[in-house]
Amino acid sequence: MSEGGPVGIVLVSHSAQVAAAVAELAKGLAGGAAEVPVAPAGGTEGGGLGTSAELISAAAASVDRGAGVAVLTDLGSAVLTVKALLAEGDELPEGTRLVDAPFVEGAVAAVVTAAAGADLDAVEAAAAEAYSYRKV
Repeated sequence: MSEGGPVGIVLVSHSAQVAAAVAELAKGLAGGAAEVPVAPAGGTEGGGLGTSAELISAAAASVDRGAGVAVLTDLGSAVLTVKALLAEGDELPEGTRLVDAPFVEGAVAAVVTAAAGADLDAVEAAAAEAYSYRKV
């Protein structure tokens, strides 16, 4: 296991339902990955579509086990919100990274890799590698 426990995964979507469903899918395809902390951060506090810095910060804090936190996002403004939180410097746990990866495939790869005990660099690389998955 990586230092301090498993890498945490945060899935940021404009939709609470999408974030929760992708978290469920990734954990399910990783054999449940019970030891991998995965938190969805979807939508706004009021349940609408959008992104919320507060929900993202809370999700990151909830999955932080000291080994780093990988944050995957769905669309542009989710990326901007995470980048703003990272720039502030104290809103996210130390060792939090925005991972450039496709949302669904990257989430699955990140959770599977974290479940194998990989460190944050390996989790990020596996998620990013999902861009190369071909469907035809």
